[in-house]
Amino acid sequence: MRPIVVPFFISHLGCPNRCVFCDQEKIAGAKGALPGAEEMAAKISAYRLSSPGREVEVAFYGGTFTSLPREDQASLLGALQPLLAAGSVRSLRLSTRPDAVGAETVAFLQTMKVGTVELGVQSMDEEVLRLSRRGHTAADAERAVRALRQAGIRVGVQLMPGLPGDSAERALASLDRVLALAPSFLRIYPTLVISGTALAESYRAGSYAPQRLGEAVDLCGSMLLAAMRCGVPVVRLGLQPTAELETPGVLLAGPYHPAFGQLVESELFYRLMSQMAAGLAWGSRVSFVAPAGRVSDLVGQGRRNLARLAESCGVTVTRVREDPSLARSRIELEWSEGHKAADLLDLPQVQAL
Repeated sequence: MRPIVVPFFISHLGCPNRCVFCDQEKIAGAKGALPGAEEMAAKISAYRLSSPGREVEVAFYGGTFTSLPREDQASLLGALQPLLAAGSVRSLRLSTRPDAVGAETVAFLQTMKVGTVELGVQSMDEEVLRLSRRGHTAADAERAVRALRQAGIRVGVQLMPGLPGDSAERALASLDRVLALAPSFLRIYPTLVISGTALAESYRAGSYAPQRLGEAVDLCGSMLLAAMRCGVPVVRLGLQPTAELETPGVLLAGPYHPAFGQLVESELFYRLMSQMAAGLAWGSRVSFVAPAGRVSDLVGQGRRNLARLAESCGVTVTRVREDPSLARSRIELEWSEGHKAADLLDLPQVQAL
């Protein structure tokens, strides 16, 4: 059973500059403030009561945790040490920037028993980083990932395809460099235009064009496949929907969808389904078998994949059933004259789709 995450949002706190795309309060739906020890204890207790029997992970999201004054870092993490010792909290997680992770910081995080650090890398392309006003380099990201891994700390990397100056080729090249570092997991957030940001000004001026939804789905599908081939989990595709993000006038443009991750996975399943159905007689009636919990991904939103398959391959899907014994990325096709199985990893080599 996965641990329940108790989140504390410190939006923008510790950040040395404001990136062109960033308004963390609107994205996360929470204002940045440092919680006190009593506030943290009360929230952790409430989460534990709401999910009895599950282990607890405390996470500090947003901001640049390791750029906070060291006394603030020590106060926040120190207040959690008794809970870690007592077993009330299993692990600690925080987010930071690549250039805010040095040897002294890594040693401090080890002392405070931090188990996971998420790095806002966003891109490994120097031009994209410069245009986005990130203030760090790709080499900073490489050094940070290696230092944290050598210390035994799990490292998550956040990437943002579609930033100013980015392209599908650059985004995939960035991903390749990140995967070579063997991170523990990835989050992939296509760039959105949020009101009040410098990117919003560029968008209104016509100097920045965001990705279209279909374009972002295709690119993120390629990125997801590349990560799968390297055995690196992608734990999130697209921003988590929040009331603030969906408030009219906040999101100006960009490939936003509240179920973006499912769009990406459904697109990959459609490509695999059409590859499997190619060559069947026009008018064939077939059925598919999906892994546990993945029928909706295979069928697609509004049963779109089944309709597309009828249009492109001339086959009618009469049934989709679930088989818990199938691997998560594997599906089967059945028809009157035969049966075949295939895996998402059987799709053509990753490219800009």
